[in-house]
Amino acid sequence: MRSLIVVTDSPMMVGAIRAGLSDHQTFRLLGYLTPGKATAERIAESGAEVVLVDEADNPDHTIALIRAVKEADEQITIVFLAIQLGGDHIERAFGAGASSVISKAIHPRALTTFLDESLKDHIVHSPATVSACGEAQTALAEEHLALTSRELGILELVAAGATNHEIAQQLWITRQTVKFHVSNIYRKLGVNNRTGACHYAHVNGILGARAAEAASIAS
Repeated sequence: MRSLIVVTDSPMMVGAIRAGLSDHQTFRLLGYLTPGKATAERIAESGAEVVLVDEADNPDHTIALIRAVKEADEQITIVFLAIQLGGDHIERAFGAGASSVISKAIHPRALTTFLDESLKDHIVHSPATVSACGEAQTALAEEHLALTSRELGILELVAAGATNHEIAQQLWITRQTVKFHVSNIYRKLGVNNRTGACHYAHVNGILGARAAEAASIAS
């Protein structure tokens, strides 16, 4: 298990992260710090191996904290929890020392999986990739993988952590139909399970409005 500290000022985010970590034994949660109380020295002294930093409402402050933490202890791994996977603040976060970025649109059930995968270097975001808009990435996926519009929508919901039952409710289709589409998605992406599909969707930015809807129906 790797020791983890979360920096956020959102009680809702605290609850979501706690829910996402509760069923896994991958991380030992040391606690939460608000941005106002989080300092590089305090984080370094905690013994944390991983810091999950919420972008919150002040990206400049967050990026300054990332830089200070890396200067205090280069061995600490920092993951940036971003509102959007685009914009210069992502490049600045990487420049300050963040090792990877996770979208805040992700469902809590999938958070631990993506956090673990990013720490294993299975998920890598280059500044050039994350600066591309979500629509362009989705269009690129559709063009090269021949995913239908319905399959892209279901993939987005899968990536948000929704179950087949929840997807069926959201889209007003049967669970058997969902299974059919999910099977086609796996075949087209060349993956064998939800984790592989989630990995692809996250790397290619297929997260957005439907992800937020899935989080609301699953909560």
